[in-house]
Amino acid sequence: MRIGFYQFAPIFGDTSKNVERMAKMLEGLSGSQGNSQGKANGADLIVAPELATSGYLFLEKSEVEKVADTVPGYATERLQEAAAKSNCGIVFGMPERKGDKIYNSAVFVDGSRVVAVYRKVHLFDKEKLFFAPGEEGFEVVEYRGAKLGLLVCFDHMFPEAARTLALQGAEIICHPSNLVLPEYGQLTTRVRSIENKVFWILSNRYGTENRGGRALTYTGVSQILAPGGKVLKKAPEKGDSLMIVDVSPEDARSKRIAEMNDLFGDRKPELYRL
Repeated sequence: MRIGFYQFAPIFGDTSKNVERMAKMLEGLSGSQGNSQGKANGADLIVAPELATSGYLFLEKSEVEKVADTVPGYATERLQEAAAKSNCGIVFGMPERKGDKIYNSAVFVDGSRVVAVYRKVHLFDKEKLFFAPGEEGFEVVEYRGAKLGLLVCFDHMFPEAARTLALQGAEIICHPSNLVLPEYGQLTTRVRSIENKVFWILSNRYGTENRGGRALTYTGVSQILAPGGKVLKKAPEKGDSLMIVDVSPEDARSKRIAEMNDLFGDRKPELYRL
């Protein structure tokens, strides 16, 4: 299986340009470099950043309401169209409107369907003013022979989230992010990969948003991790970056770390206080 990330800097409030940028990226992969099976450069899955359709630094709830989209909706339909051309699924972040609530969601589409929607459970700082926390929890989906779990940005600080996915059999964690704390996310995701023996795709944005006297600088350095935390691919701190790597999902199925130690088999949940 070939997995990758697309690191870029979304334009605040310009949903059409941001969606089109991701769509063109996917469609560009379906050209002359495609393999005999028609896959995008052999890629099966690309992960894009958190709130990739909208940008992040909202000042008022009305701004979120203006760019929020439904699932299915404009973003999912356009990216499904692009995914169909490249035969490559994409996980991307968006403000999702569902009923009278707006969620900070990660949406997974391929060329034929919406595969999964995950609504961010752990909201960071002022996100709590604009989004409702997800209440459905953490689910695993099967895709092309692999089991995938979705998280969004600040979820990385809660080991229970990744462990919940891993205990359900997740082999690859897809992690759209807008990280602003230098090195935190890049470090903790390596730890999560080590403690759960899973692949991890961290897709982070870069650049600075400066609005209404507030500024946020995003840390870039998207990365793909192997079970055990080895960095397979890493983007620079700044600049667009599309990186793809071959992985074998079955490498995440064994949790053995020594002859007599299995990460999950040695757990003692009856003694834990959570």
